[in-house]
Amino acid sequence: MRFQPGYLTATPGALEALEDAKQSPMEFVQRHLACDWGEVCDEDKAENELSIKEGFRILSAYRTNKGVRLWIITEADRSSTTILLPEEY
Repeated sequence: MRFQPGYLTATPGALEALEDAKQSPMEFVQRHLACDWGEVCDEDKAENELSIKEGFRILSAYRTNKGVRLWIITEADRSSTTILLPEEY
């Protein structure tokens, strides 16, 4: 693991989307921790790589089986990682 996730949390909207899709939050957290950034542009992928080295915020984006977009954000201080819907940001 190239970075620590800290405390794992999820917003109500993200939990509802995951339940509707019958998917586990850990499916997406594991991808995030494996540096599979999902559906982010090349610039954001490069930013995530820099963020790991420099201690900045890390953002991944995925879609559930139902097509609902999820973000996973690990805070710069690595105190927490949150799964949320983009509109909940």
